[in-house]
Amino acid sequence: MFMLHPKLVQDSFFLGDFPLSRLLIQKDANYPWFILVPRRERVTEIYQLAPSDRQQLMTESCWLAETLHKVFTPDKLNIAALGNQVPQLHIHHIARFQDDAVWPKPVWGAINPLKYDQQELDLRIDVVVQALAVFDFQANERMGKPSEE
Repeated sequence: MFMLHPKLVQDSFFLGDFPLSRLLIQKDANYPWFILVPRRERVTEIYQLAPSDRQQLMTESCWLAETLHKVFTPDKLNIAALGNQVPQLHIHHIARFQDDAVWPKPVWGAINPLKYDQQELDLRIDVVVQALAVFDFQANERMGKPSEE
């Protein structure tokens, strides 16, 4: 049975599901930062997914990247699967701007996460979820609440 890694639960809010992946928003208002987590057990690397799941993950990643580019018009999208602290396969999608707090350096550990103001969080979630409506995305009824299984 699929379960989110406890660190992902702690550090993010659950927005909804694509056909393969759960979509989360990182609890860090410094950047528009979203995470795709394929709903597959015991998968730590992309190559471990079935070929059809690999293709679906790439499709969902592109849907999310296109949406983030449309909504936020970043200078660069950082898309990465690191897994140094969370072994469960997950793909970060971070909209970066030349005037963000740590540009051009990586965001990990550079500065403390900035807590969202609830209104700002709700707005950020709403615009992304509305933009994802053209894709195969099912929004969570409890968006902006702690991630759950």
